[in-house]
Amino acid sequence: MLVTTKKLLLDAQKGGYAVGAFNVENMEMVQAVAAAAEELKSPIIMQTTPGTLKYADADYFFANAKVAAKKASVPIAIHLDHGNSYDLAVQAFNAGYTSIMIDGSHESLEDNIALSKAVVDVCHIGDVPVEGELGKVGGKEDDLVAGYDDPYTNPDEAKLFVEKSGIDFLAVAIGTAHGVYKGIPKLDLNRLSEIRKVVDIPLVLHGTSGVPDDVVKECIKRGICKVNYATDLRIAFSNGVKKYLAEKPSVYDPKKYGAVGREEVKKYVLDKIKVLVSDFKA
Repeated sequence: MLVTTKKLLLDAQKGGYAVGAFNVENMEMVQAVAAAAEELKSPIIMQTTPGTLKYADADYFFANAKVAAKKASVPIAIHLDHGNSYDLAVQAFNAGYTSIMIDGSHESLEDNIALSKAVVDVCHIGDVPVEGELGKVGGKEDDLVAGYDDPYTNPDEAKLFVEKSGIDFLAVAIGTAHGVYKGIPKLDLNRLSEIRKVVDIPLVLHGTSGVPDDVVKECIKRGICKVNYATDLRIAFSNGVKKYLAEKPSVYDPKKYGAVGREEVKKYVLDKIKVLVSDFKA
């Protein structure tokens, strides 16, 4: 059941729901995401950032996802999140990843188009779809640190970017940020609607951990088909481990506290699948 994201997101776009893309950092998180998807019969995307691939390379995470998909009855994709170079994108592609993001948002529009097109040209040979980003999602995630004077995606530039680069999905910047929010994020929903009018490929929302569920649902109504969650999964796993070790400090078997972290991640993913209305869409 290891699939590419293309059909998953086109089906979501047609059906008016979104597919959750959950960042996984270890085997337990892979198991948790797969178990939640299986329980609610939802398609699912697992993804890893460049920082995660420094910890253990793409071959390790692809192997985890491949095993999870083999055991599952629901479609699972493995996605490179925020690929920050052509070389890393190609490495993930060669490892077997079924979806690739190239993030050239730190470049000029022209250079972003050129970089994204280069990755598209490689990945499309193997029928692997590519996500690009225009506009800058701020905040901090792994080694990604962003702060910009004008971070929002320009609808006219988005149309040009999609046409020239050939990307399959577009990550938009409408006011979300990576990491932990200090307050309630305020999203530019009208801008999202304007982008949707001129871009007909599936749209992606990054930095969603901490965004209220009702706002996420409104984003889906306005064209978002893939929703990324990362920080909250890490917090869920870590909180589970911390609580267990606080109660049982003498335990030294990582399987014991790893299982608790895994269960907390599963609970979180189950909740978000229902928010995205992807349950029973597999």
